[in-house]
Amino acid sequence: MNSKKFVGGTGTDNGRGGVPYWQTKHLDQMTPAEWEGLCDRCGRCCLMKLEDEDTSRIYATDVGCRLLNDQTCQCRDYENRHEVVTDCVQISASAVADLTWLPMTCAYRLIDEGRDLYWWHHLVSGDFDTVHVAGISVKGRIFEEDAVPLADLENHIVDWPFKDLPGPDKTVRATHVKKSPNTQKNC
Repeated sequence: MNSKKFVGGTGTDNGRGGVPYWQTKHLDQMTPAEWEGLCDRCGRCCLMKLEDEDTSRIYATDVGCRLLNDQTCQCRDYENRHEVVTDCVQISASAVADLTWLPMTCAYRLIDEGRDLYWWHHLVSGDFDTVHVAGISVKGRIFEEDAVPLADLENHIVDWPFKDLPGPDKTVRATHVKKSPNTQKNC
């Protein structure tokens, strides 16, 4: 199938007067389909990361998990990923606030912080390709895990996965429900 248009509409919930579900629900109130639909499909969370043992700072690399398809930016074996990659992190509503390595552009992080989705998110644009067109995804920017020796990972540290973008207003939406209690920002 060549079409990559989002078939499910723009995520509006007519029972809420046409307001998209991500603007009215906490992450932990979303159905499994809504939760999965919120994923950007950018692949940034599937990049290998390094942690400085002295400072606990997390560094992203331009090396993708062995299950990450570098063209679609999706997992090659999503259903079995935790068995195949034992250190694959399960992203959940209760964990989002603690996953400081989630990209600033991540929909889960944005919603948890009371921010809106970017224009390129498929729930806003109606097209799964806009994440690639906008240059947000890892498409064409990464190395495969099997091609990079573990000892060479430090030479693959990059900062672009953690950078924020101009876009959604950094203020909390007036219609948004309270963010998760664990989310604390020192501004």
